[in-house]
Amino acid sequence: MITTVLFDMGGTLEDIYVDAQSEAASISTLNGMLCSYGLDPQVGLEELKRRVDAGWIRYGKYRDACNVELKPVQIWCDYVLSDFGFPRERLAPHCEQIAHMWEVTYYHRSLRPGVVPMLEGLKEMGIKLGIISNTAALYQVFDILEEYGIRDYFRDVTLSSVTGLRKPCSDIFQVSLRQVQSKPEESVYVGDTVSRDIIGSKKAGFAVAIQICSQLTKTKDAGIDPAYRPDYMVEEIYDVLPIVRQINSAARV
Repeated sequence: MITTVLFDMGGTLEDIYVDAQSEAASISTLNGMLCSYGLDPQVGLEELKRRVDAGWIRYGKYRDACNVELKPVQIWCDYVLSDFGFPRERLAPHCEQIAHMWEVTYYHRSLRPGVVPMLEGLKEMGIKLGIISNTAALYQVFDILEEYGIRDYFRDVTLSSVTGLRKPCSDIFQVSLRQVQSKPEESVYVGDTVSRDIIGSKKAGFAVAIQICSQLTKTKDAGIDPAYRPDYMVEEIYDVLPIVRQINSAARV
């Protein structure tokens, strides 16, 4: 019997993608923020982008090798903006604000159609709901859930930036399960990547893993062993509801 459904955020509950417009907007906004803090990069936007991109690559290599998420102050001071030599004591107080901006500007984000009726249906079934998300900001996921008007559906929101653990590390799934007081064998996880969501939840012992593809799925899953497969694939997020209903109906027979 399924008692709990936990969700990924970006690419799952919300559509998310990056394009040239969002990349340019994030660099321009970052430049303006730094200047307002008295930390002028003293380079053009093209060079600023080149250095920031290189910094994210450095951080990505560290992060992905150990499935560890650092705090925003470490990410931006020690990796993304490290080439500029900004005094740490002047940059550090602004890193969460920068991280929040980056998450909502670098990425186009919008709530997927069907999320609210799907969540409402699961809630009416008595299903416990939660979120497990990889994110490089401390507060952005909480704030955007409020903006979407769906924060109150979730008993728990577990973030890599808070726990220091990143999917597919099974420990971040275990943290969330303990916070909602559920067992993995009675839980479903829904995400858009095999590499992080499906593999991670399966290693944590979840009964069911559901994949919904996003515009980031192919890039995040490049090179993944095709032996790893979700239990279900859905086109629309609403389809999670009838799957859970079907599983629980079969369990009652």
